[in-house]
Amino acid sequence: MDGGDRSDPGDPLRASAAWPAEKLAARLSRPWAMRGFFLARLPLALVAGLRVREIDRRHCVVTVPYGWRTTNPFRSTYFAALSMAAELSTGALAMLATRSAPAPAALLIVGLEASFEKKAVAPTAFTCEDGDAIFAAVAATLATGEPAVVRAETTGRAPDGVEVARFAFTWSFKRRTARA
Repeated sequence: MDGGDRSDPGDPLRASAAWPAEKLAARLSRPWAMRGFFLARLPLALVAGLRVREIDRRHCVVTVPYGWRTTNPFRSTYFAALSMAAELSTGALAMLATRSAPAPAALLIVGLEASFEKKAVAPTAFTCEDGDAIFAAVAATLATGEPAVVRAETTGRAPDGVEVARFAFTWSFKRRTARA
């Protein structure tokens, strides 16, 4: 993760609360640790061969391979495999934001939009650059106690840079209350 983010004294999601998020980012950045995380928490991501290529507070890049596990009978990548990679590119940022929070926050997808621009016949990389908006939504829900919603967009591109798919996930964040 970007160490410069913790030096901002006005940032409500910083200092000691950042440790679990840094641990998650490090885990998702190391191949074997990422596979262990997928095995425990997202087994279909492991089977599909998803990889978190880059992750920090502001953006996340997730790839889905083109191969026998993800190819449909029409010789393109299954839309479900594309959807998994797209969701993970936004969801990893959402997990970082909630784990960085000084108080517990729940996260849930409440909406999904997708468009498929071109047949995916090569590995596809999904990039989400809405980390700042996601972190702001978590900070808002903790400050107000009211649920906060953010629309996170991610774009899937083939290795040659051609846009394959575009997804928008609407994430809802809510402050968790202490159990009695």
